[in-house]
Amino acid sequence: MDGGSGEGTRAEDLGLHAFAARLRRMTAEFNRIAHEFASEHGLHTTDVQALVMIFDSPTPLTPSRLREELNLTSGAVTACLDRLERAGHIRRVREAHDRRVVHLHYLDAAKEFAAAFFRPVGRSTANALDRFSQDELRTVAAFLDALNEELGVLRAAPRSSS
Repeated sequence: MDGGSGEGTRAEDLGLHAFAARLRRMTAEFNRIAHEFASEHGLHTTDVQALVMIFDSPTPLTPSRLREELNLTSGAVTACLDRLERAGHIRRVREAHDRRVVHLHYLDAAKEFAAAFFRPVGRSTANALDRFSQDELRTVAAFLDALNEELGVLRAAPRSSS
């Protein structure tokens, strides 16, 4: 399906300002959904960000890595993890070889719970994906990967105080 080729899109709609506006709108929509999930389940929005990071991580995160990623204090991460553990979303597991190391695990029951809530988002995403060809989707994926890489570099760079 090539319905998303954007043949009717004007050249000015493809500039930096137009892309930034589209990305802000998408981010705002995702934030609204995350706020709704947090509110319905007695969580803070930071808790939802932590859950996403724990879920998306290819290997179990440590609290210190989560703290770095979310740019929080140690106390704030501890409070967040305490809430998530009490709510049954995560489990902290000490490593067998080094008991000082703690890994964060997203519980399967919590994954099923979140999947049920976010299933409509998945359907909407699938509907949007169906509008584009595989070549177009590869281009979109490459753009998102490049943008995330650039934002990661920006976040890691020291800020000037001017």
